[in-house]
Amino acid sequence: MAAHLSDLRLILASASPRRRDLLARLGIAPDAVAPAQIDETPHKDELPRPYAERMAREKAQAAHDGSGFVLAGDTVVSCGRRILPKAEDEATARKCLALISGRRHRVLSSVALMAPDGTLRERLSETQLKFKRLSEEEIEAYIASGEWEGKAGGYAIQGQAEALIEWIRGSHSGVMGLPLYETRALLKAAGFVIG
Repeated sequence: MAAHLSDLRLILASASPRRRDLLARLGIAPDAVAPAQIDETPHKDELPRPYAERMAREKAQAAHDGSGFVLAGDTVVSCGRRILPKAEDEATARKCLALISGRRHRVLSSVALMAPDGTLRERLSETQLKFKRLSEEEIEAYIASGEWEGKAGGYAIQGQAEALIEWIRGSHSGVMGLPLYETRALLKAAGFVIG
């Protein structure tokens, strides 16, 4: 579908300042921010990948009003088949950090772009990471930093946690919340001019 210039209004379906900052790296500022209010509870036995894709899609659908393109994303941290929660309290953050300590885990970052006519384009990045084996002191120091608050899996790669990661394979920006390669591909396909 070729977009007309008059249709190239972009609505970001997220209140995340990280996603706005990442989008700015592509030279794009959203025309509006409309955080989608949806139920983010995983379905019974739902696996991480389909869950991440469903969340991005539902956020785009919830913010879609036909007035422009809607860009939505969702980032899921998983360990095996288990979806790790967003850490809303210290106990949850501690459990997440203890679970991924010394283990590989995945970050699935899904992005969806819905056109004014309802056409949906989707992409997903998968990143594998391994944290060093964390001591109790390291976990407590990270908890004290407060960076874990509201973060999937209980950590933010763009902060102190980056020094605890032994290796990463995949999209660093995807772990932060918006995979730039996939997002750029979606926006270019829709007709947005990106440098």
